[in-house]
Amino acid sequence: MTSTPRRFLAICLTLGAAAAALSACATPTAGSPASSSPPTGDGTVVTELDAAWLDSGRAVAIITSGSSTCLPIADEPMYADGKLTVELTDPEAAACTQDLVPRASVVTLPEGVDPTKNLEIVVTGTYAGDTDLDGDASLTGIPGQPTDYLPSAGWFDDGAFVLLSWGSSTCVPVLESAEATGASEVTVTFQTPPADQICTADMAPRTTIIDVTGLEEDSGAQLVLSGGEFDDVTIPIAGS
Repeated sequence: MTSTPRRFLAICLTLGAAAAALSACATPTAGSPASSSPPTGDGTVVTELDAAWLDSGRAVAIITSGSSTCLPIADEPMYADGKLTVELTDPEAAACTQDLVPRASVVTLPEGVDPTKNLEIVVTGTYAGDTDLDGDASLTGIPGQPTDYLPSAGWFDDGAFVLLSWGSSTCVPVLESAEATGASEVTVTFQTPPADQICTADMAPRTTIIDVTGLEEDSGAQLVLSGGEFDDVTIPIAGS
């Protein structure tokens, strides 16, 4: 297909690893989301949501719009009759930049979810909304089972997908470029980190939202990861 990309820059986000960006930015009231939708009387922001399959179907990414340095935190989700309900809240006592970008919050799925079937997602908490995620027959992961800590990716819009990688929360891969290198192939290159970079030893999920143009077919697309910590790793992009 011919992609129609969203008008945004690719943003790399990680859980708990955004402090370096705060020094040059304004700091609004802690917990107040930067969003295009005004909050309701109880502080909830009604927003448009997107979602993508990750981790071979063991997780999903929920995409919201707001501050790039205050990634919404997902509570333990509940699942029944094809509907996933999850609460998203902004970090407490956090100073947030005033920008407005798409962010991806990773939600680990509970037992009972079948990633090959359609999933309704309802979000409550600081953000409120719902979205539907089409099932993907190629997903072989079993929700409720541990992750294998391998990179994964999933489409959430035309020309836009989420990449999930695992590693140090303080050393997030920095995107250099993304381009279509085949009818259904995307090559993403990351910057080489500084030789003196010091990283924490934790193993955290890091999400990168990536925009690509010129792809003829997104269903069954392959993603080639190179540069940084990736050595020409090829993975599928789930969904379409």
